[in-house]
Amino acid sequence: MQPIQTLDEFFTRSGAEVSLYHMGRHVVACPRESLAAFERGELAWPEPWQGQARLAILFRLGDMPEPAIWFLALPLDEQGILAPAQRDAFLNRLLETLGRAVSQVGREETADVDHLMKDNPLAFTPSVTFQAMFNARATYDAGLPASQHFEPVEDYLSGQQAIDWQALGLQGIADYVVRMESPDADTLALRLPDLPTAVINSVCYCLEHQPLPQALVAALQRRGEAAAQAGDIETLCACLRAVGNTDTTAVGNWYSALLKDTTVCGPDVLAAIAGRGWVYLEDAERLPLFLQRLAEDERTDFAAVVRDLALIPRLRLPVMMAMRDAPEGSSIQHRLSMMMSQRKA
Repeated sequence: MQPIQTLDEFFTRSGAEVSLYHMGRHVVACPRESLAAFERGELAWPEPWQGQARLAILFRLGDMPEPAIWFLALPLDEQGILAPAQRDAFLNRLLETLGRAVSQVGREETADVDHLMKDNPLAFTPSVTFQAMFNARATYDAGLPASQHFEPVEDYLSGQQAIDWQALGLQGIADYVVRMESPDADTLALRLPDLPTAVINSVCYCLEHQPLPQALVAALQRRGEAAAQAGDIETLCACLRAVGNTDTTAVGNWYSALLKDTTVCGPDVLAAIAGRGWVYLEDAERLPLFLQRLAEDERTDFAAVVRDLALIPRLRLPVMMAMRDAPEGSSIQHRLSMMMSQRKA
């Protein structure tokens, strides 16, 4: 039998029940085929974050009473391909811990599975919102009930009960968003103008992980524009992030309008678009404008943002072409010159 060389092979050979989720740019299910192709070096990671492929692995081996959860950040090379050294070291440690006969894994051999995360350079702790969305998504996908925090949030956001919003739990908001159906989204859209800022922001940070219906997108844009008028950049950016995973021309038009408005288009707005609305930068006019605004603002880390965007497979070529085609003497060219001089130094 051939030695196990990838995590996907380990889970296949061990007969484990496995569910995978992206944990980088947003929480969404990740097909097993994507991990397998990525580990074989055939696929650039589709949703890189800070030079890593961030992944949640929910699995059950043998007679494990409860599934184990690993949060792994696999390092990427400059092409977005797996840099395998740390993965290989972790895999070796895994096989040594559980024994080579993975096809016969039982309760006694899986007792140390959770301990593999201790002192593991690949392990990371997701933000509280990402953890809440992962728990909500994994629970929903498994057909399990929502957390105890769900019902108070449902009552509050539907307007059925006047609950103190400060008593709402983030996990309940995440559960509500994952389970939200069209009537719920319509009700939420009507409620948005009256919700406290703290609630709006928490809801937005959960909404950003999935597509939204048009009515809710329009309501978020109105709330975001009102926040911009009031100088509340945090809420504007939360609304920008919330709509970033929805495929509609309205979002692209909103992003373009903000990029053209130099009075509001600061580092936070640029970060919101790059971090959660990156799919809208795959546009021949919007991408150069984004890079121009990024280069013009000395408060931004131009090199870091460009590197991060260029690791996204669908954006790599457009970013490179936009940089190459930037006019001589432009702010983009100036920033590029600075990047080159820093590399030489």
